[in-house]
Amino acid sequence: MTVSRQTITYTRPMPVITDTPNRLLAEQALSRTAGAPLLGGNAVELLIDAAAHYEAWLAAIRGAQQRVLLENYIVRDDEVGRAFRDALVERAQAGVFVAVVVDWVGCFGQSRNALWTPLRAAGGQVRIFNPPQLGQPFGWISRDHRKLLVVDGVLGFLSGVCISAKWLGDPKHDVPPWRDTGVALRGPAVAELEAAFAQSWSETGAPLAPLPPVAEPAAPAGDVCLRLIATQPATAGMYRLDQLIASMARKTLWLTDAYFVGLAPYVQALLAAARDGVDVRLLVPGSSDIPAVASMSRSGYRPLLKAGIRVFEWNGSMLHAKTAVADGQWARVGSSNLNIASWLGNQELDVAVEDAGFAGQLAAQYEKDLANATEIVLATRRRRHGSSEQVRSSATRPTRVRHGGGSSGRAAAGALRIANSVGAALTNRRVLDDNSSGPLLIGTLTLAALAVIAILWPAWIGWPFGVLAGWFALNLGIRGWRLRKRRWHALNEAADD
Repeated sequence: MTVSRQTITYTRPMPVITDTPNRLLAEQALSRTAGAPLLGGNAVELLIDAAAHYEAWLAAIRGAQQRVLLENYIVRDDEVGRAFRDALVERAQAGVFVAVVVDWVGCFGQSRNALWTPLRAAGGQVRIFNPPQLGQPFGWISRDHRKLLVVDGVLGFLSGVCISAKWLGDPKHDVPPWRDTGVALRGPAVAELEAAFAQSWSETGAPLAPLPPVAEPAAPAGDVCLRLIATQPATAGMYRLDQLIASMARKTLWLTDAYFVGLAPYVQALLAAARDGVDVRLLVPGSSDIPAVASMSRSGYRPLLKAGIRVFEWNGSMLHAKTAVADGQWARVGSSNLNIASWLGNQELDVAVEDAGFAGQLAAQYEKDLANATEIVLATRRRRHGSSEQVRSSATRPTRVRHGGGSSGRAAAGALRIANSVGAALTNRRVLDDNSSGPLLIGTLTLAALAVIAILWPAWIGWPFGVLAGWFALNLGIRGWRLRKRRWHALNEAADD
């Protein structure tokens, strides 16, 4: 059955207005920073981990009567991805309008167009966000990292969860599920979700035509106030908001992030909050699906720890959640990581909830997560004792070590590593040694290898550079030709007038 192409029209809900002067000032600052008004009358449900997400998402899709709008960074061609595809096919065959947007980079190596052939045959529509295009040499940098689902204009979901069996772990090989977080929404915020989907859809081709309007509810869905923040590349709305919350927090700021690589201004905001007495905590993966990012995260631990920020590493298979909770009053859940790609490069989707009840739920989950995490602490500095003239910090005057064949030094280092590992297992605290040199060693070896290759086999360096230069030359030339052609066309039209 073929479903005619349609689009979403909606009326933006009225923002919540309060009359307390300080509250009005904070409201204005938050709204302008995030680029999103505060909306009241919503119901919010916290969803923990992929199993809960998939159950709720599939139930909503299977119950759809008018429309299903799905947008996700990854839809993998496995049992989970095919379950979603089949549910969408069944609804499309029943006459429900089904529209899907997936990211080209996210799905690269995960699924192909063949996954969507049955859905397209059933009348559903699938679009791929930002595939490689001639004339756009840097186009691949911008990604659609959102994860949203909207059903019938009344029920919406946003999350950090992608559609892949990887999120469920592997019980056969004792791999636990990934730890992730999302929300289910009812109320005025759902119209904002549909608007966010419509924006992504228009980025991939022709815009949508009007969908049937949603009937006005007899009563508010709930009493939760929130902001739906749909960021686009280079807008930095979430970046500015994260900085503002770090500046406004008075008691607590608890962060969970899958790929933390904080920019200097944001790190400075966290350091200032910690030095001002705010309980700042950061929970990150202990083992990551992108090891290079984990290494970059660890390289930034020291200034955080020195300022009094507590850093924890998750002990499970992968921590993929992106959340924040401040002062037990404000909470954020969504797809944005604390790094430059999310803040400036991607399309992201987050919800910032201003509700003590929801913030309390997220804070309770945070404390539960810390029970399965290892705290990272700085190594204490040792001093040599003696007369007052002889007491000096080891940092200012390192002790000389006599090497007898080298084995004793290596044995001592090995013993220290074993002691740290045993201590971490017993206390859930891992010492961050003052002499952690892993990133420097990796960088040294990488540069040395490149130097050897460049000297002995210069073609191995020259050919990739030549191909890259040729690629950019081709794309820039095509883009320049298109701009010139467009200008000629405009001048011809002006002359005809």
